[in-house]
Amino acid sequence: MNTTHSRRHVLVALRATLTALALVASGATGLTTGVSVAASSTAPIVSTQSGAVQGMTVPGGYAFLGLPYAAPPTGNLRWRAPRRPSTWTGIRDATQFAPSCPQQPSLFAPPGPMSEDCLYLNVYTPTLGSRGGGEGNGKGYRPVLVWIHGGGLAKDGGRNYDPTKLMAEDGIVVITINYRLGALGFLAHPALASRPGGPAGNYGLMDQQAALRWVQRNIAQFGGNPHNVTIAGQSAGGLSVLAQLVSPRARGLFQRAIVESGAFALTQQSLASAEAFGESFATQVGCADQSAACLRSVPVSTLVKDFPGAAIPGVVDGKVLTESIGTALAAGRFTHVPVLDGTNHDEERLFVADQGVAVSGGTFVGVPNDTYQNQIAAVLGVSNTRAAAIAAEYPVGNYYSQTVALSTLVADANFACPAFQVDTLTSQQGAPTFAYEFNDDTAPPRYAPTNPPVATHGSELPYIFDLPNAPIQAPFSPDQETLAASMRAAWASFAATGDPSTAATPWPSFGNNGQVMSLVPPQPQVETSFATNHHCAFWAAG
Repeated sequence: MNTTHSRRHVLVALRATLTALALVASGATGLTTGVSVAASSTAPIVSTQSGAVQGMTVPGGYAFLGLPYAAPPTGNLRWRAPRRPSTWTGIRDATQFAPSCPQQPSLFAPPGPMSEDCLYLNVYTPTLGSRGGGEGNGKGYRPVLVWIHGGGLAKDGGRNYDPTKLMAEDGIVVITINYRLGALGFLAHPALASRPGGPAGNYGLMDQQAALRWVQRNIAQFGGNPHNVTIAGQSAGGLSVLAQLVSPRARGLFQRAIVESGAFALTQQSLASAEAFGESFATQVGCADQSAACLRSVPVSTLVKDFPGAAIPGVVDGKVLTESIGTALAAGRFTHVPVLDGTNHDEERLFVADQGVAVSGGTFVGVPNDTYQNQIAAVLGVSNTRAAAIAAEYPVGNYYSQTVALSTLVADANFACPAFQVDTLTSQQGAPTFAYEFNDDTAPPRYAPTNPPVATHGSELPYIFDLPNAPIQAPFSPDQETLAASMRAAWASFAATGDPSTAATPWPSFGNNGQVMSLVPPQPQVETSFATNHHCAFWAAG
């Protein structure tokens, strides 16, 4: 028996009991925002700056669910910067997920209730408190990884990602968050600006920053190191990580960044363009007077129903984002922290083969039933001359089908080569950069199968997290289980040290040679031909 592990559990139970007794003795017996729970000698209790919370034990540690990191963004707080949550007395129940943010139905929509009051996060930790160091300097505390979900900035939720294995196996604190989506998170309108001509929009990015500030104030109480925080995300969550990397308002809130399939929209729209759309949207939802008061009175259901299915690519609002992501990276105007950035073999196949759309310039574009060259021109928005050159670079006869040829070239143009561009820019600017390509083409699908099978958008996710709400729950092979454990160890190593290398898998930096780690079962391998395989010189020249 591990006596240190046993002693730690005794101390945790004792701390929980003493905390509960102190709260009862002080007369703190009720909650203003929830139901007070009975103190237990086995359930973990932690004191946050807002009040005490009681979580639950899970395999390998503890989970605290539905913790408010900001005030409900409702009523007059709709389309305003997030504010600190209210305090409470008593012990708040933290064993159930809070409502997810409002969104349209989709494969990625989380189950359970949805509410405009949705600014909550979930903490998964292997231990409580320090492992022997001081809170002030972070010694003895564990690395923290904050997960920002994807979904086009309009779908998904923190409860869809179960990081228990990542937390338990690799000893890091993992946090999943909700943030405002769609119209509620990313509508820009002149009437919503903080001052005439001032910034509007990007409220969802502000929420992410508010969650990171909550981490700074509270995570040490959960055993996490506020001085060693990694932000990580996939798809629009990865794009959000890049946005936070270049946002002046996120400086000092994190020390590392993981971008999974997030480099597909490096140019954001101008505030003028975003506000023009906002005015059109206001008229559509019945606010012809273009007033903030009217917009704040529109039912949530109407805002969700009438807003597009994605809020990509975001807006240069002048406050959260002062310039486009690509421009800032090229100029070196970003937080110079270690970056782990990657993409999957054919990101577009999920969209082109199964949904009849493609991601182009950060927006979803319908794929016409037309000739190969005309499809290229329509999806990429290029001239017929350019489309002919692309068709010559990717001869349709070299591929399984016209659909596969189209998905391959669009994935190279919009995912693979922009990721390579990000790697090049960050490494040239002196930020330690590590790159990967997820290449397990037999990865079990979680949302929709592809024909033929290929590692497509989202295929890497179940190798890092369990996805309990995904519609397909196919098992891994033994070799895939080995790869998944290797990937979780690499993600945790990067969160701890800024280097994804492990004893079993040394991981070279991107450096001057453009080295990329190919994530294949059972053992990842280094590849140096990523740019060639994805025709990146061709796309750069175009």
